[in-house]
Amino acid sequence: MNYRTPKKINRPISEIGFGAWQLGNKAFFGEMTDEHALSLVKEAVRQGINIFDTAPGYGSGNSERLLGIGLHDDRSNVFINTKFGHTADGRTDFSVDGLHEMVESSLQRLQTTYLDGVILHNPGRDLLHGDQPLYQALREYKKQGIIRHFGVSIDTVEELDIVLHQNDVDIIEIMFNIIHQSPKTLFDEVQNKGIMLLIKVPLDSGWLSGKYTKDTTFQGIRSRWTTEVKETRLDIVQRIKAICPSDDLAQDALRFILSFDAVTAVIPGVRSLAQLTSNVQSQDDTMDDVTKAQLEALYDQYITTKHTPW
Repeated sequence: MNYRTPKKINRPISEIGFGAWQLGNKAFFGEMTDEHALSLVKEAVRQGINIFDTAPGYGSGNSERLLGIGLHDDRSNVFINTKFGHTADGRTDFSVDGLHEMVESSLQRLQTTYLDGVILHNPGRDLLHGDQPLYQALREYKKQGIIRHFGVSIDTVEELDIVLHQNDVDIIEIMFNIIHQSPKTLFDEVQNKGIMLLIKVPLDSGWLSGKYTKDTTFQGIRSRWTTEVKETRLDIVQRIKAICPSDDLAQDALRFILSFDAVTAVIPGVRSLAQLTSNVQSQDDTMDDVTKAQLEALYDQYITTKHTPW
């Protein structure tokens, strides 16, 4: 496993992270037994993964609960990044009182006395400014050592610009992949500030796995895609496949992201041992400069002309 050490974190973080949305999340991914979930967590640690990304709202708290069990014996060796703003019972609450409630609940579910990272879970733009009272509460938790690092989870380059110039966060988690490349324009600034940059949705909700076809039936949150959106995505994916050198599109998609030095880690989801192993194997090789340039050109000249909502 390869590791990167952002200045504000000052510890090695594995390039491949473990997205824990699927753990205990029956609403979108069907049944996953606790035994299977725990086996994936243990195997991730064995393969060198040391960053786990979760949230109280993932599986109504089950994701945190399972990580608490699975990582208990390796607690000091891993970085658990959880979120604030969407509660385990489905409410949205970005208040200071809500933060206090979240911290206590997450500490209990994760079976820990401290949280490595707490990030605001897709807050409104008014909450991206560091002068909000919420950030003072986070800074106080940081002084106490209860929260070691804090930050935000966002989606757009516009939000990234606000955070970089109006906040003092340690962590930024943002959506970035071959189909959504606009945040890269600010990556140098992220790196210069020493911020840990985590990449969510690296496989574009599965499209960059290369496994979807025109006949694929989507359930849960992914059922939102219209026929037009699906046809556009399929067209783009075929163009990406024509550029990528290997026969494993998912690994190439992760390698593209890791070719940016500002990126600390990618956070793909994990549902099976095969997915976990494939994710880890992606960092065994690097993307060459020619392929990277071709994928950037495809984005600039073609993908940006298409409607590609997440």
